[in-house]
Amino acid sequence: MLLLNCPNCGSRNVSEFRFGGESNPRPREPMLTSDAKWNDFLYLREDKQGVQTEWWYHRAGCGLWFLAERHTYTSQVLKTYLWQDRDFSQNRSK
Repeated sequence: MLLLNCPNCGSRNVSEFRFGGESNPRPREPMLTSDAKWNDFLYLREDKQGVQTEWWYHRAGCGLWFLAERHTYTSQVLKTYLWQDRDFSQNRSK
């Protein structure tokens, strides 16, 4: 059984949650961002094997959206945290 730790409710069975996809910070200056960069942001995902930051939604609990760092090969969840605690100043490199 895979357990996920909701930052609000604590450890719960993963069946209570909805996977929201890979975390992908928006471009810092939207009006100055090229169409090609917007295309990358909207449609491309890294889909890497290893630790990935992902969005999760606690649908059967408190209704909180939060981030989880999960190893995509082993499904081991390393940590979960509120999105407000994330440093969005570093966009992923492309």
